[in-house]
Amino acid sequence: MSALVTVTDDDPKCVSLIVREHKEGEADVTSVQMKPGEAQLSAGVFGTAPLYLMVAGEVLHGSWDLVDLYPLLRTDRLVPRAVVRTLTRQHRYTADTLFEGVYRLTERASAVFTSSGLTVTYPEPAEHVLEPRALVRGVHPLDAFDSLLLEAVHGAPAATGCVGVELSGGADSGNVAMSVSMASYDQVHSFGLLMSGSLGAQQRDRRRALVDCFGFRDTAIPAMQHPPFVPGGVRARGLPHDPAGAFYQEAFDAVREQVAARGCEVIFTGCGGDEVNSHHSRTSAVLPSPEPVPWLGSKATEALADVDENLAPIPVLPVPTLMACGLHNPGYLRVGVWPVNPLVHPRIVRFMEQLPVEHKRGKALFRERLRRAGLPESVASPSEPENFLGVMEYGLRAYGLPMLGDMLRESVLVDLGYVDPVALSRAGERAEHAPVVPDLLCDVIALEMGLRSLA
Repeated sequence: MSALVTVTDDDPKCVSLIVREHKEGEADVTSVQMKPGEAQLSAGVFGTAPLYLMVAGEVLHGSWDLVDLYPLLRTDRLVPRAVVRTLTRQHRYTADTLFEGVYRLTERASAVFTSSGLTVTYPEPAEHVLEPRALVRGVHPLDAFDSLLLEAVHGAPAATGCVGVELSGGADSGNVAMSVSMASYDQVHSFGLLMSGSLGAQQRDRRRALVDCFGFRDTAIPAMQHPPFVPGGVRARGLPHDPAGAFYQEAFDAVREQVAARGCEVIFTGCGGDEVNSHHSRTSAVLPSPEPVPWLGSKATEALADVDENLAPIPVLPVPTLMACGLHNPGYLRVGVWPVNPLVHPRIVRFMEQLPVEHKRGKALFRERLRRAGLPESVASPSEPENFLGVMEYGLRAYGLPMLGDMLRESVLVDLGYVDPVALSRAGERAEHAPVVPDLLCDVIALEMGLRSLA
C-alpha cells in the first residue's frame, strides 16, 4: 500500500493515479495527473495516507511514508516552527514538515510541479454545522447513528475477506467493532494493547466481553513489553523512522506486525471518537496553553512566535484525527494494511455536529448503543478507562533517561540550537530521582533519535 512516486518534469505521458478508500462518491482519493512539463497532485478529504512531497534537482519525489524519502533528507536543514511544535507538543495541521523543502499534502490540498518548482495550495475552509439541531419527535438518534456507522464500515475497500479491528476496550473501538461484526466479512480479528496493573485487569475483562459478544479472533499484546525506547524497537535500533512519530510507535509496531501476520487486508480503528463527541464548534475552539519546556534552546525559543504560521484551513474531518492518521497510518501501509476510521466518515461527522449536546456528553450515545447490545455497564461506561501514561513512564525511566547522556555528548538538536544542553542535563538528573519522569522528556529524546536515524 505504501509507494514511492517519482515524477520528472519532462515525462511526455499523461497519467492519472487514483487511490480509493470508499465506494464511488465517497472516495479517499489521491490523484497524480501528468502532462508534458507539469504534474498536478490533489488529496481527498479523508487524510488516510498523507502524501509527502519534495523536489530534488528536476525530480519530484512523493510517498505516504516519510522514511521513503530519507536518502534525500537533510537533518541539518530543519523548519524551526515545526521543530518547536514537536518539542512543546503544540502540534498543528499544516503542510509544514520538520524538513526544509518537504511538504505534506493536507486534505483537499493541491500541488503543481513544473520546471519552476513545486507550489502547494490549500483549499477553502470546509463548512460545518455550528449549532446542534432539535430532534424530530419520536426519532431516536441511536437508530440513525447505527445505520450511518454500518454504512461507513460497509464502504471500506474489502467487502469480504479478512479484516482487523483495533479493540482497546473503550466505547469508541467498541462501537466500531459492533458494526464490523454486523458486516459480511469472512474473518474478523481483533487486536489490542493490554495495559498492566489494575487498569489492565479491567481492560482485559472489557475486551473479553466485547470479543465474546462479537465473535472475534483476538490477539492481545502486553504494552509494557513494547514501551518507548525499548531495546529491539525502531528507536533503540536506529532504524530510519519519522522523527515526529508517536511516542507509542514501538507498541503499535508490534500490533501492526500481528495484523499483517494474520492476513488482514483492512484494519478498522476507533480513531476520532473523542473529536466527534466534542461539545464545542471546532471552528472556535481555544487551544490550551502549552506546558513550559525549560530546555528549549535559543533557536527554538525564537520560533515559538511562529507556531501558528502556515496552518491548513478548517478541514472536513476533525484536525486531531487527521494528525493522528499522519502518525499512525504509514506503519500500516508499510505492511500492506489499509486503515479505516469509520467514526469520522464525513456523514457521521456532520450527523454528530447536529446532535444535541446531551447525546454527546460523556459519549452518551456511544455508551447507550453498547448497552443495547447487551454488554455490561463495566464495558459501556468503565470507571477507569485505560491510558498509555504508565507505559510511557516505564519506557522513559528504564530506557529513555539512559539515552540522555549519549544525546548530550553528540546531538543534532543541541548543535542546531534547538535544545539547551545544560538545562536538559539538569532536567535529566532531576528526573532520575523524581517519583514521576516529566513526559515532555519523551518528546525531545524521540525527536533526537528520529533525526539521527535519518542522518
